[in-house]
Amino acid sequence: MLARVGSGGRCGGRGEGSGSSSCLARRCGGVLTLSRPSGRRTATLHPRNRGNVGREEYSSYRRRREWDTCARSRGGEAGTGGEIEVAGVPKWLLRSCFALVTVGQVVVKTFRGKIHVRNVLEQLSNVGPKSLSVCLLTSCFVGMVFTIQFTREFARLGLTKAVGGVLALALSRELVPVITAVIMAGRIGSAYAAELGTMRVSEQIDSLRMLSTDPVDYLVTPRVIACAIALPLLAILCFAMGISASVLLADLVYDVGPNVILDSASKALQKSDIFALILKSVVFGAIISSVSCSWGMTTQGGAKGVGESTTSAVVISLVAIFIADFFLSFAIFQGASSESIKACMV
Repeated sequence: MLARVGSGGRCGGRGEGSGSSSCLARRCGGVLTLSRPSGRRTATLHPRNRGNVGREEYSSYRRRREWDTCARSRGGEAGTGGEIEVAGVPKWLLRSCFALVTVGQVVVKTFRGKIHVRNVLEQLSNVGPKSLSVCLLTSCFVGMVFTIQFTREFARLGLTKAVGGVLALALSRELVPVITAVIMAGRIGSAYAAELGTMRVSEQIDSLRMLSTDPVDYLVTPRVIACAIALPLLAILCFAMGISASVLLADLVYDVGPNVILDSASKALQKSDIFALILKSVVFGAIISSVSCSWGMTTQGGAKGVGESTTSAVVISLVAIFIADFFLSFAIFQGASSESIKACMV
């Protein structure tokens, strides 16, 4: 069936309906497809009962069209809801507030069990196995670089026994969680912002709402959970890779045996260091995913807006990672015992 729907929302023949708000309606197999005469927009409405178009879906479509008209009159981008501006408040601040709200929603929905398990597993495969190689390669060379610095200087002071302990503490407390988070911000954060930003400007997110699906449940929550789970696992593997590379380089270049490095590292490492590694990775993963998803969900301006949101999301994620690292380090290690280095020198 092919009909033209006017402002009154009635279907008729081709000659019915008039005015700029009319649209072309095509019905096939219980599915109604609405498109503007210019061909710029198409909405497909799937009724709850086959062969019966739901009024709520069509009403939502009409409200969306009216909102787009208002957005154009304000100079905003059609289909995005206009520009995000509140009395001169910086856009990044509004987006940051939206990110905090998003994190709260994710926590609440997670505890309520509103999780799309299949989406979580899919995102875990993107964040985990597909990111493992680049993280391991980076941590390998980071471990070797710091081995060069520490081993040479400590050998001059006659403190070769402390090399392994210092390396283990530096890697577990700061280097591994921060570097892993930086890599993931560039790889996963940019991908999330670009993907959700494209969905935003192409009105796919609005289509989810029209189908009574919460975008936060379906798109954001699985990504945040996946990052919060995958980053600690990646960090632990990267720590092992960094120590292994340090042991190999110290043995081949500086003639410091593997037993010396590993024994010193085992004496210096404490439970609080491993706890800090895991906690920082969880927090950094939540920061990367929430910022990237929030920036993507609030994208305007078509392809140009997607590019700007992607760049901004990565930059804000990096800044937030280093700020969070300072506060976490201050809270965990400010009152910690200073016996770690002494223990590895015995």
